[in-house]
Amino acid sequence: MAATGTTASSGESAFYVTTPIYYVNDAPHLGHAYTTVAGDVLTRWHRQRGEKVWYLTGTDEHGQKIMRTAEANGMTPQEWCDKLVEDAWKPLWEHLQIANDDFIRTTEPRHTDRVQEFVQDLYDKGEIYRGEYEGPYCVGCEEYKSPGDLLEGDLCPIHKRPVEWLKEENYFFRLSAYGPRLLEHYEQNPDFIQPASARNEIVQLVKQGLQDLSISRSTFDWGVPIPWDSKHVIYVWIDALLNYATAVGYGSDQAKFDATWPANVHLVGKDILRFHAAIWPAMLMANDLPLPRKVFANGWLLAGGEKMSKSNLTGISPRELTSHFGVDAYRYYFLRAIPFGQDGSFSWEDFSARYTSELANDFGNLASRVAAMVGKYFDGTLPEATDAGPAERAIADGLATAVARADTLIGDNLDFAGGIGAVFDFVKQVNGYLSEQAPWKVAKDDSPEGQARLATILYTAAESLRAIAVLLHPIMPTTSAKLWASIGAEPHLGALAGQRIADVATWGRLPAGAQVVKGEILFPRLENA
Repeated sequence: MAATGTTASSGESAFYVTTPIYYVNDAPHLGHAYTTVAGDVLTRWHRQRGEKVWYLTGTDEHGQKIMRTAEANGMTPQEWCDKLVEDAWKPLWEHLQIANDDFIRTTEPRHTDRVQEFVQDLYDKGEIYRGEYEGPYCVGCEEYKSPGDLLEGDLCPIHKRPVEWLKEENYFFRLSAYGPRLLEHYEQNPDFIQPASARNEIVQLVKQGLQDLSISRSTFDWGVPIPWDSKHVIYVWIDALLNYATAVGYGSDQAKFDATWPANVHLVGKDILRFHAAIWPAMLMANDLPLPRKVFANGWLLAGGEKMSKSNLTGISPRELTSHFGVDAYRYYFLRAIPFGQDGSFSWEDFSARYTSELANDFGNLASRVAAMVGKYFDGTLPEATDAGPAERAIADGLATAVARADTLIGDNLDFAGGIGAVFDFVKQVNGYLSEQAPWKVAKDDSPEGQARLATILYTAAESLRAIAVLLHPIMPTTSAKLWASIGAEPHLGALAGQRIADVATWGRLPAGAQVVKGEILFPRLENA
């Protein structure tokens, strides 16, 4: 885990982003990594806006599914969770360069103690009552289903496996009472649930009427005990949702909580949207806490038309791809190829094609040939631009457009594909500029005018690379750092991580005299692509 954000406990409020906390019944797959990389890119972008940021991820470790998985592997549930977290989850996030500020585990006392306090407060207010529940239950979802949700043969629509019929004594949260307040909140805050398709789904669900929610289980004991009735454990979803608050000091560090909560963005998969967009806000309303500002439901990564999951044997390991394409290309591909919020199918062939066309040819080749020409014609010292004209002004204007578009699309709208596309439109513009200006031809003119023109062309290209390195740093941090070093930027402008989005379009920041070197190839040719 790379904790690189600034502290959220002082003065200024943090831009707070969360991923779902992932169920540790198995190792992480592409779907888990997709959401976590998206959150990482979003928070890195906001850091480069100069904002304080807090990025949370973690693991959901209670519930019947974990208990059964652990038993099947000859371990206690805690042993199983410890092994998966330390051997699989945390190492993968480090491998993918996820710069999270915290990693919450729902078995930690900092969480479990606060969960009990939260539920006790609801009970004391009369928001929880005792009852009995009977109905179909999917252990994979850890969720009661209504008969109308099931596929033929009493199959869970997500896991395509038979549900179990459960009957047990439970405690219930008066969720049904919060329908009108939820609808009012949705109307007053139209961006609270995104994308629009997700918002429409939840609005219709709540309008149809909410049922009171079972918030305890009494047939197994792997969970947080109900504080007033130890025969019950708190329903795993009630436990899990509270991580977003307990991780930032709810009930333990009021200053940190006030400086961080509410979350700016909850990133969730669409299959858990109901919990985050209806149940979680109602829980917060019941305990008089502020609601998160946005719940954004990304789509599923599909393999053979099915949602990726280990239980469906479609869970591809991210390391299978990073070992072939590299980590930065992996981070780039999924956010570039699949509009965030929609379902998308992973394709090895499409990944290879984009790697070759967009990364190796458009971007990598641009960086390589600019460095090579500065080395060949000016001995690696970036020349001064003294002959700027309409072609160079068009590049500067193109950069300003790319920065504005990317900042809005990525930073505000979570449109990663659109924002990355805006940057690569500029990459293509610079490639086109070099092709039109043909510095290799201009170099043959050794007159002062010819050399001034050559200097201006190569300065313009190198300065464009300076901007591209900053814009792509949240998406491809290692590659961008290599480019930053190649163009000799750090001695003059400081570390890449310290560059601000607001300064990117200021033309002429890379000074003449910077030492440009042709480093290693940014995107090597794929073997057996």
